[in-house]
Amino acid sequence: MEHIIIPIIILVLMFLMSSIKVVREYERIVVFRLGRLIGEKGPGLVLVIPLIDRTVKISMRVVTMDVPSQEVITRDNVTTNVNAVVYYRVVDPNKAIVNVEDYRFATAQLAQTTLRSVTGQAELDELLSEREKLNQLIQKILDEATDPWGIKVTAVEIKDVGIPELLQKAISRQATAERERRAIVVQAEGEKEAAEKLAEAAQILNSQEGGFYVRLLRSIPEVVSQPGSVIAFPLPMELRHLLPQSGDEHGE
Repeated sequence: MEHIIIPIIILVLMFLMSSIKVVREYERIVVFRLGRLIGEKGPGLVLVIPLIDRTVKISMRVVTMDVPSQEVITRDNVTTNVNAVVYYRVVDPNKAIVNVEDYRFATAQLAQTTLRSVTGQAELDELLSEREKLNQLIQKILDEATDPWGIKVTAVEIKDVGIPELLQKAISRQATAERERRAIVVQAEGEKEAAEKLAEAAQILNSQEGGFYVRLLRSIPEVVSQPGSVIAFPLPMELRHLLPQSGDEHGE
């Protein structure tokens, strides 16, 4: 009798163990009973019927999916390579299992084709300077397409845009020329402003009697500080009465 009871007890324990599922906080299990969808269950302890219920475990956490580099011809006919990263998570486990065979593979393929499509409609300058706008557009398209699969695409980021070497050199020359142009403009504006200030100063000095002479005297210490300097400056007209006249010399 004991030889019969012990195997029965073991079978009962195995039955009970297989009927208990422990589901973590970030997980859900989708239960099918005799092929029919029962629904999602969890987290915590979940009871199922062995040999009758089939369960599929789904993670509800955000998935980081790397989109491989895609060769793209932009709208201005530049061949480049673009890669990206997509962040998504399952929000409806029932749809993720029932409506699509493999939601991970389907999302990855859709991300690649959408990346090529969106970047191919943009020009190279947009890829380099307006990534945020393209990121939002790709995210919107992916989110709408994956909604029937119970997936929410939370973010898309274009990581790198590969530029041909010849084009990199051309862009570098263009950037150098632009920096030189800005430097010339700034220098010209500075010279213009300096000329305007000098003209104002000259006008003010000219309006005051002996103004130029006073300015000249103030400049002498700066010149004298240099070794080997020789100073020659004109006597202002208002002081010419101090000079001896030619008639006076003859009279002496």
